[in-house]
Amino acid sequence: GKVAIVTGAGSVLPGIGNGKATAIVFAREGARVIAVDYNLKAAEETKKMVDQEGGECITFQADVSQAKDCQKMVETCLQKFGRIDILHNNVGIGQWGGVVETEEETWDKVMAVNVKSMFLTCKYVIPQMLKQGGGSITNIASVGGIRFTLANCAYASSKSAIIALTRDIALEYAAKGIRCNVILPGLMKTPQAEYYNKDAWAGGNIEEMWRRRDAMSPMGRQGEGWDTANAALFLNSDEAKYITGTTLMVDGGISQTIRPW
Repeated sequence: GKVAIVTGAGSVLPGIGNGKATAIVFAREGARVIAVDYNLKAAEETKKMVDQEGGECITFQADVSQAKDCQKMVETCLQKFGRIDILHNNVGIGQWGGVVETEEETWDKVMAVNVKSMFLTCKYVIPQMLKQGGGSITNIASVGGIRFTLANCAYASSKSAIIALTRDIALEYAAKGIRCNVILPGLMKTPQAEYYNKDAWAGGNIEEMWRRRDAMSPMGRQGEGWDTANAALFLNSDEAKYITGTTLMVDGGISQTIRPW
């Protein structure tokens, strides 16, 4: 019966990404979901899958790096469902390159999409959660925010910033009934990973890219969007009521290795 906003709830390619899986899993557990994505068609595909399973979901098109879109998103959710219990921030983009290779415009775009978006969604959702007496927020960062992978300074810096933002929100609102946690996926076999990594990893050879990524994981395989979704399900559940400010690895153990990716 909870109401959940899931940003980045679509997938850029066919398949199940972290946000899409999370929206579906939340709905399976009885949440009423608003699937938010810049690509409305992708969000509608997620809604279709929720509908097929008998869940309840509406879609909303938004660029969550823009304040007006975030405000409208909150207004739409309240008009439809009357409350907001869960905010799951999954929006994110990647860009390879070190500090010399990365253009200023690229840096600004990555920071806006990956970090500013979460600042803005929290900015406009938290007041409603305070009115209700509480709520739960999960932010998706990356293992790349705590360790070196390949040269991708903008992406890595943005993911580190998400961890700090999560901690700040968690401690500021801990006594007011709002929890905030961050999930750090590792190597995941998702449409987003394929979209951003195929050229950097294996010159466009998709199967070779997946093989290399599987081999790098201590488990011998990558994770899936469902793994991230199930972690988010727990953190947003009542069973996690004493958990806030935590950083949860969903990475098959790769963050504990010493070799670079």
